[in-house]
Amino acid sequence: MKIISEAKAHGGRQGVYTTQSEACGCDMTFAVFSPPLAKEHLCPVVWYLSGLTCTHANVMDKGEYRRMASELGLIIVCPDVSPRGDHIPDEPDNWQFGKGAGFYLDATETPFAAHYKMETHILSELPALIASHFAADLDRQGVMGHSMGGHGALTFALKHPDRFKSCSAFAPIAQPSTADWSRPALEKYLGADPALWRRHDATLLIEDGARFDEFLVDQGAADGFLEDGLRPWLLTEACEKAGISLTLRMQEGYDHSYNFISSFMEDHLSWHSKRLGGPAA
Repeated sequence: MKIISEAKAHGGRQGVYTTQSEACGCDMTFAVFSPPLAKEHLCPVVWYLSGLTCTHANVMDKGEYRRMASELGLIIVCPDVSPRGDHIPDEPDNWQFGKGAGFYLDATETPFAAHYKMETHILSELPALIASHFAADLDRQGVMGHSMGGHGALTFALKHPDRFKSCSAFAPIAQPSTADWSRPALEKYLGADPALWRRHDATLLIEDGARFDEFLVDQGAADGFLEDGLRPWLLTEACEKAGISLTLRMQEGYDHSYNFISSFMEDHLSWHSKRLGGPAA
């Protein structure tokens, strides 16, 4: 792990780091906030997964999580959303695919399978690194995300309920296998058979029997992507049929931006903290 930067914030430390990812075949950047309690105690970890076109820096610079994370004693880990580099296959004119749009899955199709392994990177590589270098209690992990990252958070929680004890999302893509801005990406990463996409679709995972205790979802009612891309009512229907507790809050006047996310970030961190518990010696 290479340190790019570290700075004191709210009594804790905000850092940016890189690591050589075998899964992605490139250097991967990520951010970690350690609260002051991490100097003496192991602390719960909340993973934040960003959306399309973002990097680790978007939530770090605009998400306003540090004060509350410091108060609650939470370590916040912010991975990048895709592999990076000149050798990484991409569609530069397509913001919904390629670099900046990894969709938190392991690609199986050429040429993307060689590098687009975000699921392995986040679920296997980074946890080992976090455990080695930070005062992280990996028995108490939560996951959250925005948009494409909300999709990732929901699917990770549904597939790994033994690992993640809490899950929340801001404006998640509820059913990416049928949404206009995500279906083409799933086809290019995973192939043309829609049956192969189901493990990366929250509503279809639930339909196929995956379960998680409860979700918190905030959605801006003035979000321009609400009708075509996000469609939270599909998640509501799936959770109701499966008996999964879903707290869906439609926030009047809010859009898809970090103005929306930062407004409710403290609510989400409090949600996670209540389910993860405080620091342990």
